[in-house]
Parts: sequence; C-alpha cells; structure tokens
Amino acid sequence: MAESHGNAKGATAHTEAEGGHKAPFPPFQKDTFASQLVSLLIAFVALYLIVSRIALPRVGKTIDMRQDTIDDDLAQAQKLKDESDNALKAYEAELAAARSRAQAIGAETREKLSAASEAERKTLEERLALKLADAEKTIASTREAAMSNVRGIAADAASAIVQRLTGVVPDGTSVGQAVDASLKG
Repeated sequence: MAESHGNAKGATAHTEAEGGHKAPFPPFQKDTFASQLVSLLIAFVALYLIVSRIALPRVGKTIDMRQDTIDDDLAQAQKLKDESDNALKAYEAELAAARSRAQAIGAETREKLSAASEAERKTLEERLALKLADAEKTIASTREAAMSNVRGIAADAASAIVQRLTGVVPDGTSVGQAVDASLKG
C-alpha cells in the first residue's frame, strides 16, 4: 500500500496518517475495545467447542487405546512370566527327580559291584583254602617220607660213625634203638 501522488518529480510512499502522527495499534484503540472482547469471546468459545468436542475425544481415545495396549502387554508379560516360572519349577522338579534316580542307580550299582566282589572274594578264599589244604597234605606226606628216610639215614650214619671210631660194626638193633631215642627227644 503505497499511495502515489501525481507528482511529476517522483513518487513517494505515504506511510503516515494525515496530521503527521501514527495511528495507534488497533487492539489498543478505545473505540474498538468492546467489539474486540466480544469477537475474542466468540473465538474462544468456538475454539473451546472444537477442542472439547473434536480434538479432546480423539486424544482421549488415543490415550485410552494406548493404555489398553499397555495393560494388554503387561497382562501378556505377566502371563509369560508365570509360564516361565512354572516351566522353571517343572525343570527344577525334573532335575531333582533325575538326581534322585541317578543316586538310586549309583547306589544299586555299588551294591551289585560290592556283592559281586564279595562273591569273588569268597570264591578266591575257598580256592586258596583248598590249595592250602592240598599244600599242607603235600607237606605232611613229604615230611612223612623224609622222616621215614631220616631214620634209615641216621641209622646208617650212626653205624658208620661208631665203626670208624671204634673199628667194630655195631648190630642194627642197638643202632635203631639209639636213633629212635634221639629222634623222640
């Protein structure tokens, strides 16, 4: 809005009101203050109605939907947590049962091995006892054979010693009695 005057030398813009002073800012003019309040009130009521009837229900609906989604998510998370807790408890129960079965199997295996080793030990003891009895019989028979030969050897040796010392051959009866006396005592 620049106004131009029909001046031939040049056009200048007219920005001031007539009389050389500026016009006041319209909201601060006393003449239009009441009408501005009424139009402001009408605009405020219209804005309030638009916001309260259109915008706020939409925002409220969005907030309610978000809250419902959050509640559903929390309920689902709690359900999953309960399921995982139940699964953990079942796992721990199965683990305890498995440990118990393993201990029972271990004890049973130890008992079987102990019984088997005990039976093997008894079998070995019986075989050793039989071998020992056989060895004692062999020793006794060998001793008997050796002792029976000792009497003859002793009698021959005594007879040879007496003959050598005295030069006379002793009779077999007296040598036998002397040998028997020395073997007994």
